[in-house]
Amino acid sequence: MNPNTDTTGPTPRPDDPNAATPSTAAPTTRTLFPKDSRRRQGPGALALTIGFGLVAVCLIGLFTSPSAAIGGAWCIGMMLVLLFLSVPVAIALSVPSIIGVYAVSGIPATMNILATAPFSAVSDWSMSVLPMFIFMGMLLTQSGLSGKVYRVADHWFSWLPGGIGIGTTFAGAGLSAVTGSTIGMTYALGRAGIPEMLKAGYDKRMAVGTIMVAGMTGNLIPPSILMVIYAGIASVPVGPALMAGALPGIVLAVCFAAFIFAVGVFVPRLVGRGQAATDTTNPTTPERPTTTWRDRFTSLASVWGFAIILIVLFGGMFSGIFTPTEAGAAAALCSLLLCLWEKRKDHPWRNVADSAMATVSATSAIFFIMIGATILTSLLAITGLAPILTGFITGLGLSTVGFLLVLIVLYIIMGMFFDTMSMMLLTIPILLPTLETMGVSPLWFGVFVVLLGEFGMITPPVGIIPYIVNSIIKDPGVNLGHHITLRDIFISLLWFLPVAVIFLVLMIAVPGMTEWLPDLIERTSGGMSG
Repeated sequence: MNPNTDTTGPTPRPDDPNAATPSTAAPTTRTLFPKDSRRRQGPGALALTIGFGLVAVCLIGLFTSPSAAIGGAWCIGMMLVLLFLSVPVAIALSVPSIIGVYAVSGIPATMNILATAPFSAVSDWSMSVLPMFIFMGMLLTQSGLSGKVYRVADHWFSWLPGGIGIGTTFAGAGLSAVTGSTIGMTYALGRAGIPEMLKAGYDKRMAVGTIMVAGMTGNLIPPSILMVIYAGIASVPVGPALMAGALPGIVLAVCFAAFIFAVGVFVPRLVGRGQAATDTTNPTTPERPTTTWRDRFTSLASVWGFAIILIVLFGGMFSGIFTPTEAGAAAALCSLLLCLWEKRKDHPWRNVADSAMATVSATSAIFFIMIGATILTSLLAITGLAPILTGFITGLGLSTVGFLLVLIVLYIIMGMFFDTMSMMLLTIPILLPTLETMGVSPLWFGVFVVLLGEFGMITPPVGIIPYIVNSIIKDPGVNLGHHITLRDIFISLLWFLPVAVIFLVLMIAVPGMTEWLPDLIERTSGGMSG
């Protein structure tokens, strides 16, 4: 599978609020290997010429380097060029690393790495949780869960000031957590949520901004594929890594919900409240039906399977009955039964087969990427580049807080050009020794880097999510006659991004937020091994 291939499948009909997320909205559809229609169509002839010219320069620099460390730096430069050229991540990581090892240490070392790296990268037992989580997400997507979860959240929060936006925020967090796909969640929730908010009189910028930030927490809240991959790269236990992101993810979702609530209280016209909220420019916009308490309780029946899966997944890990791998397998089994039940009249086994094939494809792509990261780590060790970079950073005399603030700026800039997985694979092997020197917890840093990757997905001007939303709102069934431009989308982000920045500062100020839940589960269950 090409890591830059979009696997999102057919787009749901705009008039179907219960439409499923794209059929393969797996944890890999955006965060691992997206195809952004605006910037992933492939470089032009001029860009290719320049790019291959730079690759040639890097190769010449590598083979004429006076030291191994400088040769390693040329290899890193070659990786960056290949990534800018939209070369699949696994190839962009592994090919320069293999060439670098050969240039520095010769054929025996190269053959040794090629013989051992593929097995060592993916053979750890904790990595077996990956296909389970991916299969679970595929099955839940096929079962049409997204629309149902959104309706429940909408019904239960719609009575609050900004309640539809609050419900959308929590629905997005839940959906992107379980399916693992921010991009798939954005497609499905945008088509269901934007029309509902516009019907309720929401300002168009408020509506699209809510959709874009709704999934930011999804890859923090378990089951998080990115946290599992981080655990493999950083060699930390997968169970604590999974749980480390739970509380920060929930707190961030609450922060966004609190912001929307505050807007509803202090600027009610933005969320369809008050006389000023009346939309005189779109008199044909349909009115939104009133939700009764009976509707609220009735809606819960539609997500009974989702509740069972959450109980199995989190209850099993928290109680110590299941290890993370066993919990993933049990949750995948529950998802299989749920998909068969929900699709019992619509070719159920074909949906399961499609999910299984997509899982194999996505898991293979992830494993190839992890093999590339392992070879990169070997290159850094052979060239001695990692200790040199660690010494340089510590020599700057930065405090821990100053170091992390610099990383925030670095990752935000990188997020404008690379997806979350590319950022993690390029930086984690280099930064891990420095983290130890700075006294930064590996668990905390895992949450930090995944959150910054999600932050980069929505950061103007080149984050992928604004352009996805821009494509969605061109549909008349979504915009309901409102003229929503890309400029409106970028302005809406300026309303929400300060909340994410404040939360990042809060994470630095209260680092114990990430380790509280893993420590609690460790005490109550006696450990969380793979």
